[in-house]
Amino acid sequence: MQSIPSENNRIIAIGDIHGCHRSLLNLLDTVGLQSSDQLVFLGDYIDRGPGSKEVIETLIELHRCHTCFFLMGNHELMYLDYLDTRDPVSWFYNGGQATLFSYGSDDGLDFPEEHVDFMRNCRPFLETENYFFAHGGLDPELSVADNLKYYKPEEFCWQRVHMRTSFLESRSYRWEKTLVCAHTPVPKPVMLDRLIAIDTGCVYNENPLLGKLTAVLLPERKIMQTDNID
Repeated sequence: MQSIPSENNRIIAIGDIHGCHRSLLNLLDTVGLQSSDQLVFLGDYIDRGPGSKEVIETLIELHRCHTCFFLMGNHELMYLDYLDTRDPVSWFYNGGQATLFSYGSDDGLDFPEEHVDFMRNCRPFLETENYFFAHGGLDPELSVADNLKYYKPEEFCWQRVHMRTSFLESRSYRWEKTLVCAHTPVPKPVMLDRLIAIDTGCVYNENPLLGKLTAVLLPERKIMQTDNID
């Protein structure tokens, strides 16, 4: 099994799904998967949307027939933290209630073991020769090496500083590679030399500026999208 994506084949990175199962299936159809494709899912598979259980089931099944890499999102972290601490505040009030409903569960402690293992095995980041994939992002004032030195792995699931207007306008990122991330909803994908951000807020379909699930095809930087149909 590959440990990192190969840049010799097409890489398809997909933004925050948040339980939007039908939208995910539609995006995968739109992309037109090829046998050599490598899928990098950027995290936040659960919460807020209606089909978290179905999303996890689909991702597990997809992994059986395609090369897939699954990154940890902050929502998976919140759920796993809840399992470890039994403190529901953070997860329940950030969309966890929708996930409970999807699983038909009262407390989230009886999810299928395979699904929990899937979330526990998600990676905090992926790094290739030219790309750094993370759910949240990197500190824009540090190199990749220094980010890895000074930050805990889980912090790459939460980082948003690089999405501040001042950095987007100045494009002053000190990374040696292109960061591909999600986590921070934007009306349209951010496509800079050193930053590709593709969370277009699929689950927020009541917001006229959001409500799309986005994929980016690398290295050609081609954007593919579907509207929220859940």
